[in-house]
Amino acid sequence: MPLTLDWPTILSHFWSLFSNCRTPLLATLLTAILCRHFCAMSLKFIWSRLSSLFSNGGNASPEYSETSPSQSIFHGAHHFRMRDFISIVFKDGRGQLDALPKHPDVSGRQAEYIPDSRQPEVKELCQRESSGTELVLCIHGPAGIGKSTLAAHLSDQFQSSGRLAASIFLGAFPTDSSGPATIIKMIAHEIGSMHPRAIPKIVKAMDRCHGTSLETHLQQFILEPLQSLNHPEPFIIIIDAMDEWKDSPTFLKSLASLNPYSHVVKFVITDRLNPCVFHVKDAENVSIYTFPLGPISKEVIKTYFYKHLATVPWVDGRMAHPPDVEKLTELSGGLPIWASTVIKLLSHRFDDSPPHEILEEIVGSRRPVGGGDELGELYRNALSRLFPSSEAKRQFRRFMGATVALQEPLSQSDFSMLTGIPLHVIKQVQLALSAVQTRSPPPGSEKMVHPATMLVHLSFIEYVQASTTESSLAISTFDSHSTLALSCVEQLARLPPSSSSVSHLRDHQRYAVRYWPLHASKGTPRASDQWSQTKHCSTLLQLSAETQRQWGSLFLQGFQLGDMDTTSDTVDTENGLASFLSGLGDSLYEGGEDHWGFRVACLEVAVRIDDGDATAWRSLGWCYFARGQRTGNLPMYEQAVAAYRQILRLRTELHPDRAKSLDDLAGALKLWYEQDGNMDLLSEAVPLYREALDLCPAPHPDRPKLLNNLAGALGHLYKRNGGIGTLSEVISRYREALGLRPAPHPDRSSILNNLASALRSLHTCDGDITTLEEAISLDREALELRPAPHPDRSQSLHSLANALQSLYWCDGNVKTLNEAISLHREALSLWPAAHPDRSRSLNNLAIALRSLYECEGNVKPLNEAVSLHREALSLRPAPHPDRSESLNNFAYALQSLYECEGSVKALDEAVSLHREALSLHPIPHPHRPMSLQNLANVLLSQFEQSGGVDVLDEAISLRRELVTLLPPGNRYRWAVVDPLWQILEKRREVTGDDRDREEIDGLRAELDAFDD
Repeated sequence: MPLTLDWPTILSHFWSLFSNCRTPLLATLLTAILCRHFCAMSLKFIWSRLSSLFSNGGNASPEYSETSPSQSIFHGAHHFRMRDFISIVFKDGRGQLDALPKHPDVSGRQAEYIPDSRQPEVKELCQRESSGTELVLCIHGPAGIGKSTLAAHLSDQFQSSGRLAASIFLGAFPTDSSGPATIIKMIAHEIGSMHPRAIPKIVKAMDRCHGTSLETHLQQFILEPLQSLNHPEPFIIIIDAMDEWKDSPTFLKSLASLNPYSHVVKFVITDRLNPCVFHVKDAENVSIYTFPLGPISKEVIKTYFYKHLATVPWVDGRMAHPPDVEKLTELSGGLPIWASTVIKLLSHRFDDSPPHEILEEIVGSRRPVGGGDELGELYRNALSRLFPSSEAKRQFRRFMGATVALQEPLSQSDFSMLTGIPLHVIKQVQLALSAVQTRSPPPGSEKMVHPATMLVHLSFIEYVQASTTESSLAISTFDSHSTLALSCVEQLARLPPSSSSVSHLRDHQRYAVRYWPLHASKGTPRASDQWSQTKHCSTLLQLSAETQRQWGSLFLQGFQLGDMDTTSDTVDTENGLASFLSGLGDSLYEGGEDHWGFRVACLEVAVRIDDGDATAWRSLGWCYFARGQRTGNLPMYEQAVAAYRQILRLRTELHPDRAKSLDDLAGALKLWYEQDGNMDLLSEAVPLYREALDLCPAPHPDRPKLLNNLAGALGHLYKRNGGIGTLSEVISRYREALGLRPAPHPDRSSILNNLASALRSLHTCDGDITTLEEAISLDREALELRPAPHPDRSQSLHSLANALQSLYWCDGNVKTLNEAISLHREALSLWPAAHPDRSRSLNNLAIALRSLYECEGNVKPLNEAVSLHREALSLRPAPHPDRSESLNNFAYALQSLYECEGSVKALDEAVSLHREALSLHPIPHPHRPMSLQNLANVLLSQFEQSGGVDVLDEAISLRRELVTLLPPGNRYRWAVVDPLWQILEKRREVTGDDRDREEIDGLRAELDAFDD
């Protein structure tokens, strides 16, 4: 008989226990019991609070104090209030939500939005958002054009209407260690904060998404929580300054999985460049509308100057005059950042120069903003005034360099202790730089030193980092990280021996503990001979084993790693610092994607300290390789290849693991090729696979995997270059691999499918039906080895269905076709709406159903095919690379429907689809001739239905262009000359106009010559 719990009675007993509890530890444990039954509360959450109790002598750390000290729920039993804890932990899972990355407070820091300055743009953007079906609206334009200000204005508008889901400003915090998964979780935190009803779904995502793909993160952290709100209009997520985030291409690419859900959520992003034209590979897969943001009008800029010049503290009545305003307006080029910086400089008392002298210098400039240097001249003049002496410039470079590399805010005193910059110098430089700040520090943090990106415009940072900037003002990011890394390492040597908890450290010490590997990895050379000459190397070598253990313990405490014991006694340094750092990197692997940047940093330093440590190099290579696989980020593959090459140099010909290293390097090169298409990468990978295979003769356990990998690389080579010899080797290698993987080996099914695919390619070449039948037999066996719910079953279903369709086209057996349709249906059921392969599955099933209609004449399969093609097209929005394929296939199905039922609506839609397909194939696209032919044919059908001569005229125009694309001498020219002759003859018969007689005679003569 099931146990029935009387929860009111249990709660009553617990309340009594809480009321009489004398120790905070007991109170915490009792609360944990409640958590066990009332919510899926993370053990990390409880452990963090217990750690706070132990490290603070039983008192709650201020970091977790959510009530006044006298009311703290962990401040002793007589102060413990259960309702306080319940409100924090249980209410909508808010306690767990706070474990997600948080967006910094940017309230009061955004640049001023000039009223009505963007009224036309705001109206157009809102209309597009309302009427368009695109998932992403990208506002792009040059630096200083006002993208962030506009994004903040749109954020306010959408928030006032209750539709804002999240607003992220990537310039508000350093993104060096923030991968796409971290930003997705930050968005989820914003969603939960603004819409508490979404928190339960977000909490579930936190439990389910560890180590999963970005697409899964988007689905569970963003889509499902927003779907649970059942809002009648799509929510808006605003992501500003995508160009300031190195992982933005990866993030944008992953958004393709949300294309079908623009009715639930839409993204508004800002970027300097149009992602569809420039730097974002695979952006064409995302449903995106790009909006170029131009300069603000001269009238608005002029009004801005008149308003703000009136507030400048002019001296002796010498103020700006209308000609000055006209000149400033001209020089601004419509850039708001230029105008606001001028006002700052005029209003800022940074030297003895009165405002009118500064104005004269600015107005005297002969270089307009659009002249190539943009804001550079303004910044140069400003810095020359702000820091006139060589010593002042040196202090500027020192301070600015440190803040460019700084990862989080520090108090002025802690920043001084970390960097060695005197406190009075810090205050002086901060005061001077406030003249070029475009953002205000968060309220209450005026005496803090913030990362540069939080306060100044990106264009200013780029100016001081540019190679063209004069050396007295220029800074190097590499040098900045190098300086901070050395400062951090020196702080480690001075850590108090008694410090066993990060809570005992000053902020600058805590910063040094957390970030020195990150700064060292970005500010020191990787090459051993160069690293050994750095002061970082000598300083690290001087650290005692005890200090290393202490640092390792403190370092790991900064990350929530579950129940891991991070006391110094558990941190092993016996095998040296490099091995120790590698071990820390492995520990951070447990933290998932959020700690990836720190894990890589530890491994990067490890291979610097000991460049002969193949294990550390392999861990580093795998780290980059796995990130590349997960995100498709090309630089990740490049870094992985560099690490694997180093391992290969360490593992000479006689090394027992050389074959493994060859396979690692070849695999990274092959996947890099698949993303980049550079044949040099594939050409390097193939001989590496061959060498690895030679080192693993049968019965070596790795030989089957190496055979499969080599065959896969050769398959890419065949697809690129052709060659029956290459294809024959592909088949031979797969056959040998299959022989070494008997059932029920888990790899057998994938090799079966690979071999079947190669055999289908051979059938396409030679037409041998027995080759195709063997491929089908192999696909059937693979499918049997992948019963539901095998994660790869859909791929085997797809492979077998395609092979059966090919067989049907050979023998016309409708039973074969029906089996293919059944398999396509099952595959489709396994690919949900967000799956990137769903559109392909819809397309294949629709083609098979149209074949069934053509075979049997039953219109029902044709109607279903039309419906499926329509859905497939919706999943391939422009500029998706397969959209033209879907347009043509959908149009063919509609033409068949017209021929079957005489539906004029279907015919008109087919014409519209073929028109769009043609627009996607401009000259000299190789598919343009096919699109011209398709549109001309459907227009001829439309003419026969309506009799409109204008339709016939358009069809003639299209066929004339088609003829020009196949000049005389082309062996296929007759196939386009004959239809043109016929359609011209038809127009002459219909209109009685003999104007085409000469052209018709010429085409007939050309056809006669073909016959001869």
